[in-house]
Amino acid sequence: MEDLAGSQELEHMLGVSRQRVQQLIGHADFPVPVAVLAMGKVWRKADVVAWATARGRQLADQGDGVHQDADRA
Repeated sequence: MEDLAGSQELEHMLGVSRQRVQQLIGHADFPVPVAVLAMGKVWRKADVVAWATARGRQLADQGDGVHQDADRA
């Protein structure tokens, strides 16, 4: 099974706020979700990592649970 992520996981992965995730997923160059479920959209983690890396975004340490909006820094 593929490693998938919803918007809350994207917050953790990208180290941004919920509001910033909504802005990012609205961009035309953001990966297309693999499914739209009742709970929301889901993406392949690998697609999001590739997107972030291509744009020079640093991924947050997914183990610490810290949320920091890197765009405000």
